[in-house]
Amino acid sequence: MVLTIKGKAAAIVQDAEAYQRLLDIAARADAYEGIRQGLEQAKQGKGRDIEEFFVEFEAAHGIPH
Repeated sequence: MVLTIKGKAAAIVQDAEAYQRLLDIAARADAYEGIRQGLEQAKQGKGRDIEEFFVEFEAAHGIPH
């Protein structure tokens, strides 16, 4: 249900199940966008070696190797 003020949509009321479906769709879209960006960065050569990353990460956080 759309609630209006002076003829313009101001709020939407929907049941909890429909709202949860909307949240699930948004979460999947966000995950897909993150994956898409990661793949694009990999194509551009912006990735780094996993071993190099962990050596730097462990050193930065005081984690013994």
